[in-house]
Amino acid sequence: MIDIRLVRDDIDAVTAALARRGVDPGEVARLAELDVGARTAVGARDEVRATVKALSKQVGEARRAGDVALAERLADDSRAAGDHERELNVVAEQAQEEVRQALLYLPNLPSADAPDGAGEADNIVARSWPEAAPTYTDAQRVPHWEIGTELGLLDMERGAKLSGSMFPLYRGFGARLLRALSSFALDSHADEFEEIRPPTMVLTATMVSTGHLPKFEEEAYHLERDDLWAIPTAEVPLTSMWRGDVLDEADLPLKLTAGTACYRREAGAAGRDTRGLLRVHEFDKVELFAYSTPDQAPDLLESMVARAEAMLRALGLQYRVLDLCTADIGNSAARTFDLEVYSPGVDMWLEVSSVSWCTDYQARRANIRYRPTGGGTPAFVHTLNGSALAWARIWAAIVETGRQADGSVVLPEVLAPYLRGETVIPAKG
Repeated sequence: MIDIRLVRDDIDAVTAALARRGVDPGEVARLAELDVGARTAVGARDEVRATVKALSKQVGEARRAGDVALAERLADDSRAAGDHERELNVVAEQAQEEVRQALLYLPNLPSADAPDGAGEADNIVARSWPEAAPTYTDAQRVPHWEIGTELGLLDMERGAKLSGSMFPLYRGFGARLLRALSSFALDSHADEFEEIRPPTMVLTATMVSTGHLPKFEEEAYHLERDDLWAIPTAEVPLTSMWRGDVLDEADLPLKLTAGTACYRREAGAAGRDTRGLLRVHEFDKVELFAYSTPDQAPDLLESMVARAEAMLRALGLQYRVLDLCTADIGNSAARTFDLEVYSPGVDMWLEVSSVSWCTDYQARRANIRYRPTGGGTPAFVHTLNGSALAWARIWAAIVETGRQADGSVVLPEVLAPYLRGETVIPAKG
């Protein structure tokens, strides 16, 4: 969440910043009104609370002086004031919760460097690889779901039989390819990032910390009986590993990576790019995550994007990097770069990574701070996250890009150590 003090100190600047994201100025004005009301309610409660404390002291003094009658009158006054204080406390806590809820729904302030825009059409292509676009053969223009069915790699029909539509089932070499991609990624990041295998079912507080709740509840899978949520990304548990803690600045940046299954309802996806692996409810992904100081964050953002790019080059996939405009960045992010691969069989650019700098927005929700080395008041950390990479669409692009005229599929050489040296999926005879 944003810092409420920014609203108090310079509401015009906050209103202007959020307007770049399409937020109605009335929402900021309403937050400011709620904050004034909450502070007024807290002040009224605290004033009566101070009266109760003073009366309690006077009761003691009267009793020590032997003035029983005065002590009883003061005690009656104290009890009445105490009852009033409890009533005012209910009002104050309700007012404070209204402020908190308003903050939970407002997005992060965008970075000054994020390009302005009204939607995804205004995203900027920062760079592409290779510079000269490849020429694709007719063999590569076959969609991955047809290749997967032909070679026994992907069985969407049986996946739907088990779990419903948009739950893929990988078979044989297709399943091995998926596993190889995660192993390749985790090994690639092991030089700087500690590998974590977090739970994939998390508490409500864990989802709130990243900004996935309460605003995006409809996109998540909820186990009501246990009040647990299936994670939409490993960013969720990684963000909360130090929830409520104070880190030492000397330990920052703290870099983590995790390979997990991820679950998303894709509530608005009906009839939209839902064939094959283009949009699925469950997918495997390797996540990069970091806690940092504000000064460390810009370089970290750049390096995390570079890691995702390096993997795409190693896999031999045509890609482009988009600098997302203010209307298209996620709710928690201040700056985001998306990486898209070109998938020749479906003739589409597919998002396979989103790398974001969330400033202190998530850390405020999760109350994660760091203790400055030179002393002083603990400050909120900054958080960064990014996919490196999400595999469903990478799998699709690899299978389509690698398809040969005879129907076989040539896989990237970097995956050979994870496939027992095999880099060709043979054609069916």
